[in-house]
Amino acid sequence: MSDLYERLQDMDEAGAYRLSCPVEVLRGNAALAELRSFEIDLSSVHSKGEFLASIAHAIQAPDWFGHNFDALADALCDLSWLDEFDQGYVLLFLNGGDTLGLTAADHAIVMEIFNDTASCWKHAGKPFWIFLA
Repeated sequence: MSDLYERLQDMDEAGAYRLSCPVEVLRGNAALAELRSFEIDLSSVHSKGEFLASIAHAIQAPDWFGHNFDALADALCDLSWLDEFDQGYVLLFLNGGDTLGLTAADHAIVMEIFNDTASCWKHAGKPFWIFLA
């Protein structure tokens, strides 16, 4: 087993990180750890609305998703519409640059949501990872 495989199962380390390995390595280790992975390509995202729509599409958000930051926080801490047997989750953001296509203020809010989401899932006994590639 790889070190990454072991780390991906550690709820205490889960959170938001800049990806420091090839994307393929993350994909393979997440699959081995039986984590549900979502990939979001941000190459054409230039606004909060486009960012939220990209995440909603990737996580197959239900119709109640309100396309605002409160809805994002609620949805990421819920995911009840997905397989209940998932061992944890990985959100992989591709081509987002340093700001994920957001203003500085919106980026700060999103990072806080990501940290809160990891904490929420930690209490539920599952790791939730966010990687920025």
